[in-house]
Amino acid sequence: MTTAANGTVTTTDAPAPAHTFSQGVRKGGLLQVSGQGPMDPATKQYIAPGDVHAQTLRTLENVRAILEAGGASVGDVLMFRVYLTEREHFSAMNDAYGEFVSRHVPEGAALPARTTVFVGLPHAEMLVEIDALAAPAA
Repeated sequence: MTTAANGTVTTTDAPAPAHTFSQGVRKGGLLQVSGQGPMDPATKQYIAPGDVHAQTLRTLENVRAILEAGGASVGDVLMFRVYLTEREHFSAMNDAYGEFVSRHVPEGAALPARTTVFVGLPHAEMLVEIDALAAPAA
């Protein structure tokens, strides 16, 4: 984890921001993860063109890397916000999301809240973008 005095969270295990924002910011008891897309942090390339299931899993792994860099886990997430480019992708995204959450949220724990909206995204390759708000333990 790299957390600067101003609360900025950074990690090389998720893509670096391409613009003027932080990967994550921790203030008080909250950690906000900026929207992540399906970019492989090692190759800096978008993965799985046209495959929203694979893109959702990669995107969630990028979110998880930032959560962990900020001292949180997927089990600490209060809310995921999912942005999809096509309504027809909802089912495949939801299946991938369900796989991910069942792997990373402890059994019996409260599941994160979630909102899904349909939008245009900044890169044509991106079918999904996801951000998260977490309340990590001290």
